[in-house]
Amino acid sequence: MRISVVQMNAGEDKAANLAAAERLVKAAVREDRPDLVVLPEVWTCMGGGETTKRAAAEVLGEEGEAWRLLRDLARGHRIWLHGGSLLERDPREEKLFNTTVVFDRDGREVARYRKIHLFDITAPDGREYRESATFGRGREIVVYEAEGLKVGCSICYDVRFGELYRRLADRGAELLVVPAAFTLHTGKDHWEVLLRARAIETQCYLAAAAQWGPHRAGNEERWSYGHSLVVDPWGLVVARASEGEGFATARIDRARIAQVRSRIPVHAHRVLPG
Repeated sequence: MRISVVQMNAGEDKAANLAAAERLVKAAVREDRPDLVVLPEVWTCMGGGETTKRAAAEVLGEEGEAWRLLRDLARGHRIWLHGGSLLERDPREEKLFNTTVVFDRDGREVARYRKIHLFDITAPDGREYRESATFGRGREIVVYEAEGLKVGCSICYDVRFGELYRRLADRGAELLVVPAAFTLHTGKDHWEVLLRARAIETQCYLAAAAQWGPHRAGNEERWSYGHSLVVDPWGLVVARASEGEGFATARIDRARIAQVRSRIPVHAHRVLPG
């Protein structure tokens, strides 16, 4: 299976973001012929205040513009499309959700994952991020199967919580997907280290599609780190996007997973004290 991770510089203009995603997915399909394409976190709306986010959010399904675009791209290009994450509005809930939606080659929705770990921190540059002010927390761990390959879902800040990835591996995941919008300040020190660590400890491939570059949040300009990449089960980076918009593609080799897991059988050796 060939997988492409798409890197975007999304902003507050949802229509422009949808057009950029469509252009980049089509370019990846045309140039690299992937089986599975992954978009970054919150690719439909990056930045802005709560009013902007709520205006961009969708009830996921036929009425959602971004949902329909993902469905149509998957079906039209005969690809699996892991839709990064959308801003989801649930009529039963007050808060929004940061949600992944996945489509198969026929344009059928096959998986949906709501981000579990919410980014409530003060960054090294003093800027505050309070994701929980707008978004509710997901509760379910999600693994789906794409033509025999088991894929585990996560989003951005989840990557700091190794126990989630251990649970995904326990459920049979062979590929871990991490759409993200890592900040520049945390990304330059932690992004690649964390991704490679999650791949090494689970002995899975890992695909991370990222936001890159500036966006506006109120009166502030904030930057996302980018550096979308694919890591193999030994922890080696096998594909990487340059700065700016674009994509990177790698081949997922299930024989490589089996080789790494037989070489160092951590799954069999794991002991949980207490």
